[in-house]
Amino acid sequence: MTAHASYPVRVDARLDDHLSRWLWLVKWFLAIPHFVVLTFLWVAYVVLSTVAFFAILFTGHYPKRIFEFNVGVMRWTWRVQYYTFGALGTDRYPPFTLAEVPDYPAHLEIAYPERLSRGLVLVKWWLLAIPHYILIGFFLGGAWAGWHFGGLISVLAVIAALALAFTGRYPRSLFDLVIGLNRWVLRVGAYAGLMTDEYPPFRLDMGGSDFDEGSG
Repeated sequence: MTAHASYPVRVDARLDDHLSRWLWLVKWFLAIPHFVVLTFLWVAYVVLSTVAFFAILFTGHYPKRIFEFNVGVMRWTWRVQYYTFGALGTDRYPPFTLAEVPDYPAHLEIAYPERLSRGLVLVKWWLLAIPHYILIGFFLGGAWAGWHFGGLISVLAVIAALALAFTGRYPRSLFDLVIGLNRWVLRVGAYAGLMTDEYPPFRLDMGGSDFDEGSG
């Protein structure tokens, strides 16, 4: 993967060396407890994002505890996506936590913004992000509590599952593409969630490692 410029949203993933040929058939079922919990967490996310909106509008600051909670919700969702049909990149069951888990193969980090534009908060999450919404709608299709279905990402994950079933291997080029698409979605999610003023790039940064320019 070509090194790219730094962006405040970092998405990393590591493909398991030995994935089960058939576990993917039941991962959606095994993940139901996560879907239930995430449903409530996302309700809290929406409420707290509304609070953050007004805090940014009047003070230019995103309350740090709300920021950490909302990043945690996105992180938890990403781990569930990675386990299920957002990637199928691991057989390790996702932990029930908002915190970063260093040894889990999927990671999300968002740099805390010391200050945010009070004007941009009025338009970035709906008007400015519309071109990205059109694209990621195609990537995601339908989505519920961390589970994508009907979009490009889930279709590619199913292709990977079939490759696993018949060959025992997850094609590396397909994995890189799936992670690149998820990375794009998460960057837009952070921007729409008011966590950064830096506009998401229209760029598909593929591969499991999300690193800054000049590293790697």
